[in-house]
Order: sequence, then C-alpha cells, then structure tokens
Amino acid sequence: MAKISVQPHRDCKGLILLGVLLGNLGEIGCTHISYSVPEELDKGSKVGDIAKDLGLEPGELAERGVRIVSRGRTRLFALNPRSGSLVTAGRIDREELCMGAIKCQLNIEILMEDKVKIYGVDIEVRDVNDNSPYFRESEVEIKMSETAAAGMRFPLPHAWDPDIGENSLQSYELSPNTHFSLDVRSGADGYQYPELVLERAVDREERAVHHLVLTASDGGSPARSGTARIRVTVVDVNDNAPAFAQSEYRVNVPENVAVSTQLLLVNATDPDEGANAEVMYSFRHIDDKAAQVFKLDCNLGTISTIGELNHEESGFYEMEVQAMDNAGYSAWAKVLITVLDVNDNAPEVVVTSLTGSVPEDSPRGTLIALLNVNDQDSGENGQVICSIQGNLPFKLEKSYGNYYSLVTDTVLDREQVPSYNITLTATDRGSPPLCTEVHISLKVADTNDNPPIFPQASYSAYILENNPRGASIISVTAHDPDCDENAQVIYSLAENTLQGVSVSSYVSINSDTGILYALRSFDYEQFRDLQLWVTARDSGDPPLSSNVSLSLFVLDQNDNAPEILYPALPTDGSTGVELAPRSAEPGYLVTKVVAVDRDSGQNAWLSYRLLKASEPGLFAVGLHTGEVRTARALLDRDALKQSLVVAVQDHGQPPLSATVTLTVAVADSIPDVLADLGSLESPAEHDGSGLTLYLVVAVAAVSCVFLAFVIVLLALRMRRWHKSRLLQAAGVGLAGVGASHFVGVDGVRAFLQTYSHEVSLTADSRKSHVIFPQPNYADTLISHESCGKSEPLLLSGDSVFSKDKHSLTQICYSVHEELAKGSVVGNLAKDLRLRAQDLPARKLWLNAEKKNTSL
Repeated sequence: MAKISVQPHRDCKGLILLGVLLGNLGEIGCTHISYSVPEELDKGSKVGDIAKDLGLEPGELAERGVRIVSRGRTRLFALNPRSGSLVTAGRIDREELCMGAIKCQLNIEILMEDKVKIYGVDIEVRDVNDNSPYFRESEVEIKMSETAAAGMRFPLPHAWDPDIGENSLQSYELSPNTHFSLDVRSGADGYQYPELVLERAVDREERAVHHLVLTASDGGSPARSGTARIRVTVVDVNDNAPAFAQSEYRVNVPENVAVSTQLLLVNATDPDEGANAEVMYSFRHIDDKAAQVFKLDCNLGTISTIGELNHEESGFYEMEVQAMDNAGYSAWAKVLITVLDVNDNAPEVVVTSLTGSVPEDSPRGTLIALLNVNDQDSGENGQVICSIQGNLPFKLEKSYGNYYSLVTDTVLDREQVPSYNITLTATDRGSPPLCTEVHISLKVADTNDNPPIFPQASYSAYILENNPRGASIISVTAHDPDCDENAQVIYSLAENTLQGVSVSSYVSINSDTGILYALRSFDYEQFRDLQLWVTARDSGDPPLSSNVSLSLFVLDQNDNAPEILYPALPTDGSTGVELAPRSAEPGYLVTKVVAVDRDSGQNAWLSYRLLKASEPGLFAVGLHTGEVRTARALLDRDALKQSLVVAVQDHGQPPLSATVTLTVAVADSIPDVLADLGSLESPAEHDGSGLTLYLVVAVAAVSCVFLAFVIVLLALRMRRWHKSRLLQAAGVGLAGVGASHFVGVDGVRAFLQTYSHEVSLTADSRKSHVIFPQPNYADTLISHESCGKSEPLLLSGDSVFSKDKHSLTQICYSVHEELAKGSVVGNLAKDLRLRAQDLPARKLWLNAEKKNTSL
C-alpha cells in the first residue's frame, strides 16, 4: 500500500504562479503522496495506484488533465491512463541515482489541470543485493621490514559495495597463513577498514614474499563477495612510517577549471633522515572516472587535473592518497573533491585515454585516444558530429554510447612524418551551432628499423710513419635515419691480428665520434699496411649494425740513414786496410763499399761519393755502385798509406748519409806493406789535443827505456858471440853439432817486434788509445853459424809484419849435399815453438831465390 499524506510542497510557490496564469488561484493546493518500490524493476512496472490516491477513477486521469510536470534529467516514471497507475518509464538503478545515500527518495509533481492542483509524490527506491563487493586494486603490494615487531599493523585496501544495509559490505576474511591475521576497524565515517596484523616475525632470508588473499562479503541473500591478492614483500630496513598533516582533505573546484590545474597539495612527513625520509605519493583508491581526470604527482603530492571536469557527469569525487617511504611504510588520507557547476552548453569532449606516442610499426586501427563526447542540451542541439581537421592518416570510429576512438588509418612512418598535431572538432546541430576543438599531439615513436649506413663502401687512410701516439688518422661516420637510442651509433673495430698481435694494440676508435687514433708510432719498415673492419652499431633493441673495410697505409719517411755493410767497422773503431799494387792500371778495382737503406722508394736510393782523400785524384768512387777504383796510374811518389772517406747518401728529404774511412796500402806485396807499417799514420792523426801530446811523450819515454834495454842486451850478445869466435879459433869446433842455434842481432829485432807497441791517436783526445799486443812466437829468429850461404826461409804468422828484418824469422840449418827427396832438414815446428799440427794454420811460405824450394 502506498502511503499518502498531504503537506506543503517546496515547489508550491511556482505552482501558485502557474495557477495565477490560469486564473484559478482559488483552486491551487499541494498534497503529498509517498510510494516505496525496489530498484531494478522492469519498464512499465507498477509503482502505485495514483488515481485511487487522488480520489479519482482510472478513466478520469485524462479527463481531469492529470499529468507529471517534473522536469528531471531523465523521465523515470509515467502515468498509465487506462489503469490509473504510476508505472516505471525505464530501468531504475538505485546506485546510479543515489550513490552513497542511506535513503534514496525521488520526488515528482503531478498536476491536476481542471483544479490546478499539484500533488507531490515521493518515491523511495529500496535497495536489492545486485552488486558484489569489489576492490579497486586487484593486487596490492605491502613492503614489510624483517625486523617488524609482532602486532604491527598495515592498512589494506577496503572493498566497495554500492548497496546499502544488509546488502552492503559486511565482513572481511584473510586466507590462512602462519604469520598474519586480519583486523577490521570501523572508521568515523562508518566504513570498515581492514588491517593486516603481524602475528609472528618474518624473516626475509627464510621467505621473501608472502601471498595472501583478502575476501570481502556482503550480507545479501545470496551473499556476494570479491577478492584482492596481497603480496607482502619483506625488506631489510625498518623505520618510521610517514604521517599526513591532515586525515582528510577537501577542495571545491569549478567545472571549467583548466586542464593541468593544481587543485590541492597533500603533505606527509617522515621523521627519518636521508633516503628513508623520501616519500612517494600514490592513489591508494581512486575510481575509474577520477583516474581519467586527476593526476597525483608522486614526488610533490600535488593533485592536478589531466582532463576536463564536468559537474553533470560527476559532481563529487572521493579518493584515498597513500604516502610511502623507501622502507615500504605508508600512511593514507582521504581526499574529497567537489565539482562546482558552471553553466555551459557547448559540446564536451573528454579525453578518457590518450597515447602520447605510437610506434611507427603499429598496425592499422591502433588506438590513439578514447574520447567521450557529450552535450547537455537536448534534441538537435544535443546531437554532436565529430570530425578530424586536415588530411591526416587517422579516423574516428564510434565505439559505444558517446565514446569515439581515434585510430590510425594507415601504417605510419616516423622517418617521413615524426609527429602529428590532430585537431578533433565536436559540433552540435543547434542553430547557431556550437563547437569544441580538441588538440592532440601525437609523436610517432621510432622503432629500430634502419641500420647505420656508411656513405662509402670502403675507406682508405694514410699516415706517415713515426707518427706521435694518439694522432688521429681518419674519421668514419655512419648515418642512422632512426632517432634517439636507435640512432645512437657506436663504433668499434672487428677483432683481427697483425704479426700475432691484436690490431687493438695498434689503433683504437672513438666509439662516439668514429675517429681512428694511432696507439703507437708506426714503423714503415715493420709493416706497411693494416686492414681493418669498422663496425657501426646502433643502440636499438635489438641493435642493427653494418661494417665497412678500412685500409690503413703507412707512408715511408726518411728516418733511416744508410747502413754500411762492407767494410765492416770493428767495435774498437779501427779501419780496415785495402791493398792496391803499384802496378795497378787506371780503373783498377781496389774495393767496394756496400751499403743498404731500410727505407723505401727514393728514401732508399743511395749514391756514393768520395768525401775526402789524402791524395786527390788518385781514386774515384762509383756513384751508384760504390766501387773504389784507381783514377790514374800509381806513381813512386804516391804515399804508401792512402786514407779515403767515402760518403753514402740517400735521396730522402732531408737526405741522410753515412761515412766510412778506408785505408788503402799502396804496395805490390804484403811484406812491402809490413816494412812501412809504422809510416801509415797520417799526419792528421797526430793533430790531437793536449792529452794526445802527453800520450806521445809517454810512449816516447817508454820507447827510450826499451831502447836502452835493447842496447844492453845487444852488448851482452856481442860479447857472447865474440867468445864463441875465440873458441872456434882454439880448435873447439861446433860443426858437428847440427842442432846448435844462436840468437844474433836479428833475434833482438824479433824480440822488439814481439813486444812492439802500437799507438793509435785521434784528434779527439777522449778517443785516443794505446794497444800493446801480446807476444807472437812466430816472430823469433834462430841462427846457425853456417847460415851465411843458406837460403832464407821467410815465415808469416797471424799478425801483419813490415818488410824490414824485424818482421822476418830466419832459421838456418846445415845439410849434406845429395840428400834424397823428402829428407828431413830440421824440426821447423820445434824451432818456431809450435806444434806440428799448427803449421798449416800459420800460413807459412818460402821466400827463396830458387823456384824449386819447398817446405
């Protein structure tokens, strides 16, 4: 039964004015009628017997002009003139009409025209259990320190149930576990807030993650429930939790506030220091509509708009903000935003979902933005037409209701068009029409679809040898038409070896610029070219690369002076002696200077020239052969010792040269050379410094001592010889003693030769030296009294001797005539103090007048 009551109605003043206009002021009155119906009734369901409650018959409703005069946004009820009943005109959803209200009551006015009387009808919509409890977040992560004490509480997300009473949320239940329990607290606002209670300490090393399930149930029949998965992550640090300055924040915002406007600032502080005091803000609970309109700065705690507000869509927003520090502790506060109405009638376009960039390889039909288009007007003025300005590769598709999808109409190419500015126009059919434009900036995100490209198929580089370390050689550059990381080219050298050593020890390449640097000084004589492969790889995922060959050629420099191979210079600094016979004709080849140059090309072209000669015009040097030949016939007046300085020079820039000093002895035979060995010293060699003079004086003094010794020894020998002559005259003959030997004056000479000293002086006193050779036993002289008519036997050892008698060894033997061939004349090896097997090595020869003499 409907409850009927008559009482003044809040809109009676307006109806009285209507009665005045109709001329029936005396008939105006207000009566109140109440009904109660459940939600979710089908269209045409009976609400109440309005004709009966008005005291009329069902057929009198049309006659009396009874009609509904309420002007709500949606006509929810209608009169059935046949039955005289008030029926539903559409589906009634209590949660949609009265979200959050304990009692949902709808008010309509019914006018009886004949009496100009208004009846107020209150219709209470009763709740039914048509909604299940649900969590805004299906998964929740809680970070918990392993040192957290038992009994510590952690707030859990609470469930939402649009129903009321027993049909609303009634209880929470936590899945069984050994560490946690569930405690539900009732807030001041009447809601139940679940909290996770730590019953037993957790150990991260034992178990780092705990998975729990939170179930929320209502009290309807049958009961409905919803679940949320909770992931508890155990961390190693335990400290203070943040705290909000207010538990609840309220703000009023006009609906025409600009996008990105900062609405309010939530502030939570943490008593910790450093990184543990850093607080990150996030929405703990926010419905889908609010998430499309508001944005929370995770660092500053500012809440700003990211979409347009519309009072007609939603005039109130409620959300929960969570502040969490680095240790995982959190606090939460409630935020209540009231949207104040502003009167506007232009079409409204709300970007509910927007993609700021789209990959260039996205298929046709990829969603760019989801738009909600609405106009609060009605009729043609509320009919909206959406379009895209310009010839762009996009199109709008009607999704459902007032939603439009902005999708790609073709495949995009970032290398051709990197970004688009899309203008969407929503125009209603009113007169004059009103329109709203929405501008969307879309960037075409690059994909790594282009490898780096070298402008050349191969590169060649040249570098002079002896380059400084770190010198740049060449720059290779590859271009990648992609952008950002996909276009960041990294250069590297392919692994290779040269002479068993990695090329990376010779050269390196700058990975960013592609400049090739030398890591060492190159030597053309070591290697002349280096083959490299340069790889250019971008930083995309996966990376693309290309290779190019690089030939590095080392250019020769004139850095090597000619090297003289012959005559070789001994380590002691002395020069060799070449022999030129006095009978040599012009052009006679005396010797040849052989030199090489380690360089190449003209740097290794050698030319020879006579730099200095003791007898100019006597010798000539071949320009290209280095052959030293006589330029004229040798004369008796030509000095025995000729000193030549030969220069060898290459053709480099600047040219390098080397010199060698040759000593040429002008003589027909080696004994002739030996005779004048002491005279081979050139005058230039005696032009020394003061030290050289002192050395000469010292040598002269030593020579005087030796001369005195020789004179004494000679006197002794002469005395012995004189005694032997007297003995012979007395009849004591020694003719039968063939093995007796006497040392005469020549023996003294041999002794002097044996202990002769050689003084080598130079102009530089620091290079002067004195050489005292060891005794040479091949230079002894043994004599016999019967040697007066014997042929001299000339011997030569390993040393060089002059022609005078001091360098000869004279041995005399007595033999009988008519000896057979091969008879023994004497023991030559014994007399020379040698072994028999050493005779061939000492290069002995006979210097006799008769040709048939032999050893």
